[in-house]
Amino acid sequence: MTTGAFPCGLQRGDVSRRDFLWELGGGLGGVALTALLAEEARATAGTANPLAAKPPMFPARAKAVINIFCPGGLSHLDTFDYKPELVKRDGTPFDTTGNVQFFASKPGNCQRSYWPFRQHGESGRWVSDLLPGLAGHVDEMAFIHSMQSKTALHGPAMFMANSGFILPGFPSMGAWVTYGLGSESEDLPAFVVLPDPRGLPPGGPVNWGAGFLPAIHQGTVIETAAGRPPVADLFAAEDHADLVAGEPAGREFLAAVNARHRASRADNSELAARIAAYELAARLQLSAPDVTNLSGESDVVEKLYQLDHPEIGPFGRQCLLARRLVERGVRFVQIYCGAENTAVKKIRPNWDSHEDVVRDHGYWGPVLDGGAAALLTDLKAHGLLDSTLVMCQTEFGRQPAAQGKGRDHNAGAFTVWMAGGGIKGGSAYGTSDELGFKAAEHPTFCYDLHATALHLLGIDHTKLAVYNNGIQRRLTDVHGHVLDGILA
Repeated sequence: MTTGAFPCGLQRGDVSRRDFLWELGGGLGGVALTALLAEEARATAGTANPLAAKPPMFPARAKAVINIFCPGGLSHLDTFDYKPELVKRDGTPFDTTGNVQFFASKPGNCQRSYWPFRQHGESGRWVSDLLPGLAGHVDEMAFIHSMQSKTALHGPAMFMANSGFILPGFPSMGAWVTYGLGSESEDLPAFVVLPDPRGLPPGGPVNWGAGFLPAIHQGTVIETAAGRPPVADLFAAEDHADLVAGEPAGREFLAAVNARHRASRADNSELAARIAAYELAARLQLSAPDVTNLSGESDVVEKLYQLDHPEIGPFGRQCLLARRLVERGVRFVQIYCGAENTAVKKIRPNWDSHEDVVRDHGYWGPVLDGGAAALLTDLKAHGLLDSTLVMCQTEFGRQPAAQGKGRDHNAGAFTVWMAGGGIKGGSAYGTSDELGFKAAEHPTFCYDLHATALHLLGIDHTKLAVYNNGIQRRLTDVHGHVLDGILA
């Protein structure tokens, strides 16, 4: 071999044929080894799923959560919190000092419940006649009567109930749950939101945002109204239908390209989340239409959820879809019973009953009652209630004094109920005062509710934390206690 020139001016002497072949073989071996390692990395990156199921911190009582949210401020005094003293003082002045100011009004006279209360079940829990269906499930439910919020404004109170903070931008409970546990479904999102068909709730999508957690953990909205596509823009438009024919091969090619791109960026969680989201979107083209297609459900189930009822049916459909989603491994489902306030016509579009409680709660009560009672019955029939935590909450309650024919906002007291996985049926925690104005015994905030839900899922709320902007952040902030009194 002749002497040749090398980079940086280095010169190399003659090389024998044997040395040349040895070095060539070693070089090709190195190239092959590098290729094999890269292929292995690509395969690993291609299958890495940020939503893969993770083990709980300790044995869990529940595997999934269905969170029913009633935006606007459901009146505890007309539903679950019976106050004999309020009945006794009905029509008398609430504020004898003249110094009390409610959120948007001066207090009127004491106003008893617009519906009579009765005791139900072996536990003898009080429920008003507004909710006869749920009254039949009190022995499966636990009531927290001492809930409070830090604000009486809808938006901030919604954010607090969902994320633990009154400011927007923090991860929602569903995002934290999926961050901690992942999902048991590969073809559906881990966290699904089923909005009211009338629109989004106060505060909009921030209520199910991921905040500073990876974006893959934010809630995915599935439309529930019949005739609408389950996910917006999931399928190609009709004028691009020719693209669909090559989709299987195209997806395989994109998966290979994504894996190759991901292999050299193994530490980039945002990239992993984005790739996983796109791949999930492709699988959703099959799974979303399947889960929202109710044609396979029996007539008994359709009647149970009152799907043919013009007013109750839409919420019944949301509740039925929630059962179908957890049945398929979805970790967290949030259902909204009510939408953002719009121009008030016949009724309010949510539970915000300033003008007329009988009109507004009289509409929304049967809606909630029909769907939620059917959901509890159906989950039990499918053997899912013991492993599914059902929560029903609102952002705040309503005042014991009249605001005309309505009730004003009340952040001082309201009621939340829970049922299912790990809950002691027929139990209660805390009390409001004799008029239902403020929490009296064991004042409770969303932090305690969240801590209890995480505990039932096998998560220590103090250890589910992420370092962000110089501080360890939690769903429960620096607060929260597990409500042992309502645990089975």
